[in-house]
Amino acid sequence: MTELKRFSLVRPTIQTQFHIDFDWWAQNERDWRVELRGFLCSAHQKLYAGTIGDHMVDWIDPITAEVKQVDGLQNVLIQHCAKQEGFITRQTTLVDAVFRIFLANSNSPLSPVELGEQLGRIPQVILTTLAGGHIYKGLRPFLGIGVG
Repeated sequence: MTELKRFSLVRPTIQTQFHIDFDWWAQNERDWRVELRGFLCSAHQKLYAGTIGDHMVDWIDPITAEVKQVDGLQNVLIQHCAKQEGFITRQTTLVDAVFRIFLANSNSPLSPVELGEQLGRIPQVILTTLAGGHIYKGLRPFLGIGVG
């Protein structure tokens, strides 16, 4: 039996948390990794150029020392590329900047207020963009059903 996601009829506010809904990518027959590759630094774009599909790597949690399997592209983006100058600039479109923040923070939900603080942008503008009639890059309200 297919489980249907129920979306709230409550209109999001600047305190509503958002995240990347990876199910949206699958439902729209799009590959988020194509987007991700475009955000890698030039050295890692070359390294991952021939990689097809999921590439899982071992990651050690610095707090618990637990070894976990994580997506290799997202891991290299978090550990290296997101820390490079120019990963997010004032010229980066709002949607790309928000998408990059979620990729870099392992898709931990954030509100437009929190995103605005990181981007130096107005939370209401972020909310208007993310809560409008069009879904950009799977950026949707977080319903507390799990991240990623």
